[in-house]
Amino acid sequence: MTATNLPSPPFLYGTAWKEERTAALTELAIRSGFRGIDTANQRRHYFEAGVGEALRAVYRAGLVRREDLFLQTKFTYRNGQDHRLPYEPEAEPAVQVAQSLGSSFEHLECEYVDSYVLHGPHTGHGWSEIDAEVWEAMIKEQKAGRTRLLGVSNVSLRHLKQLVATHAGAPTFVQNRCYAQLGWDREVRRFCKEHGIIYQGFSLLTANVPVLRHPEVGRIAVRLQTSVAQIIFAFARKVEMLPLTGTSDPKHMKRDLEALALDLTTEEAQVIESLFG
Repeated sequence: MTATNLPSPPFLYGTAWKEERTAALTELAIRSGFRGIDTANQRRHYFEAGVGEALRAVYRAGLVRREDLFLQTKFTYRNGQDHRLPYEPEAEPAVQVAQSLGSSFEHLECEYVDSYVLHGPHTGHGWSEIDAEVWEAMIKEQKAGRTRLLGVSNVSLRHLKQLVATHAGAPTFVQNRCYAQLGWDREVRRFCKEHGIIYQGFSLLTANVPVLRHPEVGRIAVRLQTSVAQIIFAFARKVEMLPLTGTSDPKHMKRDLEALALDLTTEEAQVIESLFG
């Protein structure tokens, strides 16, 4: 699947770990040109209501309309939450899915999201019965029109194979932390490509500091007269990855988006993909 066929913007702005700055930074990201916003109904790491505050501000200013934006949120299991739960802790998992999404609607003041993502399987051992129950509940939300698309994050190849074997149809998105030392999650990305799944990569910079310092990446940056960070985002697009950035720097927001116009050669992308992996 090529970048032009993505049912989402070519770049996502991630809102994790921003706490009281969430509203201001999300608004700044939209004003800078981002049209895809990634959040989660997990108060432990996200402040989803702050995203909603930013949305109200940009709507009120006439900068964008709801239909101009791609909003992605997540359902997070109890073991990934703190005490501030978006659902009843004793409810059945399928009920928690609906309660969490309903809470997201309140935070974001919307009637649907563009993507609803399972924020990681219940265990690292494989796709469990609880995961299957939750995924079927998410499919139900999709059929009801409360989310356009579905995804899953923090998954292994084993999880994905079992998910696809268990359920009718594959998710639209897989969102993983992407390490160069693991071949930029090569096996999962290959599986995604084979099944028409769009791979969303996060921590592309923070998880790969040695790559940013590598002379080969520096030489490519010199050729294109840009920064090594932008080269990594351009590489992500070249290998058909949908990148996330969570920068809080206004200049970096602009430059990150400018990376979309950079054109790496196939050979340069191959060099980067082979570094440390």
